[in-house]
Amino acid sequence: MAAGNLKRLAVLLCLSLTLILATGCNTLEGLGKDVQKAGDALEKSADGDD
Repeated sequence: MAAGNLKRLAVLLCLSLTLILATGCNTLEGLGKDVQKAGDALEKSADGDD
């Protein structure tokens, strides 16, 4: 029985890690877009184009 529980734990950990990594990619992509928008707004402000 202990081997079955260990196998279930390993599968659960693999699935959890996959979900975390997939979410992390989307989060970093969103962060990059936010930084780009902030940079564009700063550039526009510096140019004086309100």
